[in-house]
Amino acid sequence: MKKFIYLSVLASFLLTGCTQETQNKIGRAIQNWTGTDGILEVYAGEKLVKRFTKVDKLSTAVSTSGNTQRPYRFGYGVLDSNFNGKADKNESRVYFEFSDYSTSYIFYEAPTRR
Repeated sequence: MKKFIYLSVLASFLLTGCTQETQNKIGRAIQNWTGTDGILEVYAGEKLVKRFTKVDKLSTAVSTSGNTQRPYRFGYGVLDSNFNGKADKNESRVYFEFSDYSTSYIFYEAPTRR
């Protein structure tokens, strides 16, 4: 038990010495390893128009020639076509992305039929 306490205190000191960005990267690495199983909902005004379930993470796109971030985020999830909040057998896992611009859009892969 003492060993666990010492390791926890040591980890706390190491993390407080890191920059916020480094702490965020560590947090994302842990989250990517463990998964989150989230839901992404897209609204047009007050109306729900798309829902993706079983979303494990959202990523910010990075340019292929450098470290510049692109103005959209992307991920993978099950397109919940009947809006019941569950991944049904007839619903497929798809790629999707959405814009950071003021023009709202969402791009998603056409679901495959099983």
